[in-house]
Amino acid sequence: MTDIDCYHEQLQRDAQFLCSDQRMDTELVDRLVLQLNRIYPQILSDKEAHKFRNLSIPTEVRLAELLKHLYGKGDEACHEFYRGLHIHADDIYSSLPTRVKQRETADSKWTNSVAVYPERFVLNDRGPLFFLSCFSFVVGIAMLYYYGGETLRCTGPFLHCSAARLSKGAKDVLITYAEVGKQKN
Repeated sequence: MTDIDCYHEQLQRDAQFLCSDQRMDTELVDRLVLQLNRIYPQILSDKEAHKFRNLSIPTEVRLAELLKHLYGKGDEACHEFYRGLHIHADDIYSSLPTRVKQRETADSKWTNSVAVYPERFVLNDRGPLFFLSCFSFVVGIAMLYYYGGETLRCTGPFLHCSAARLSKGAKDVLITYAEVGKQKN
């Protein structure tokens, strides 16, 4: 399938698949007819929509008549049908013969020209448990220093060294805690 193929031709190729697919049930056909009728009344008038929603006619027959009607309306009507199918039944839309062929063509172009590498965003490959243990250790040291009293003031030099590797804001907070602790003495 080339880029110059239009929806009109695609609908002609996909019509047999759509009519034979069991997933094109009464409810889906009704939703497609209602969308075309409400959003694009120039494509499907109220009288035509009533005809295509008539439950006394089997769904396969109504769908075949709807596709024939849209094919006769032109490329824009076929395009809107595909848009509605994509919205209401993406699994059917993606399994259409023209879509499968289009994906295979696009995949073969990509495999010949560019190797695709999935992006991986990993800040730390050690996992959340490592982060929690480091965070707990730092919080524990800070709490011991702040609430520990006279006997645990030896952590002051450790906190000053730790602040050297932190950002400016975090460094200021740790140094302030250390200075507050010295002033209490």
